[in-house]
Amino acid sequence: MQAWVSERIIHVGAEAEVGLGTYLGQPAIAKIRRPRGWRHPELDARLTRRRMMAEARLLTKLARAGLPVPLIQDFDIAASRLIMTLLPGRPLIEHLRDSNSVQSAESVLVESGELVRRLHRQGITHGDLSTNNILYCHQQGASLIDFGLSRITEEVEDFGIDLHVMHEILGASHPDHGQAMEWIIKGYLSVDGEHGPPPFAGGGPLPSAEEVVLRLKDIMTRVRYHG
Repeated sequence: MQAWVSERIIHVGAEAEVGLGTYLGQPAIAKIRRPRGWRHPELDARLTRRRMMAEARLLTKLARAGLPVPLIQDFDIAASRLIMTLLPGRPLIEHLRDSNSVQSAESVLVESGELVRRLHRQGITHGDLSTNNILYCHQQGASLIDFGLSRITEEVEDFGIDLHVMHEILGASHPDHGQAMEWIIKGYLSVDGEHGPPPFAGGGPLPSAEEVVLRLKDIMTRVRYHG
């Protein structure tokens, strides 16, 4: 039996395309990084390999920490392809557009904020916290996908920027949910309240949730001032 069987392409991005199919007979997702024609082939291959390995390492670290992220099933450097488990649920963008009650939107966004904080407590930023990259399933809750721009960091500014990306997208794509970012922050702050200060990372303590939210407000002020 062929290990990976492609069914259809479900997303084409700037760096990669994502396909839906099966791996060893089970539903799966394949992320295939496409060659960048404007780069020297050797440099492009080296960068692609480095980014694939970084994404696979981060996903493995997060899965071991118990976060709801895709599990790596196959890693094919030659084909520039990562095969991952298919997570349940629909993108947050669809839930917010379908939501006809404040209560349902609030609960989904609070849980999403909790998940982002759990990610940051691992010393990792997502890099693209859009409502397309958070999935929500009524049975299993929120999960995160697409870690192609993620990185390890201990800097409060990096975590603040991660939240600011979400703030900008919520404002642009979901203006009918005016309290959306407040609910994200509510969930974000609740995690440290429940679990205490964040653990130490490689170089020292990670910033607290309150420090990150304060930095987010500072970033928002800077953006307004310079905009």
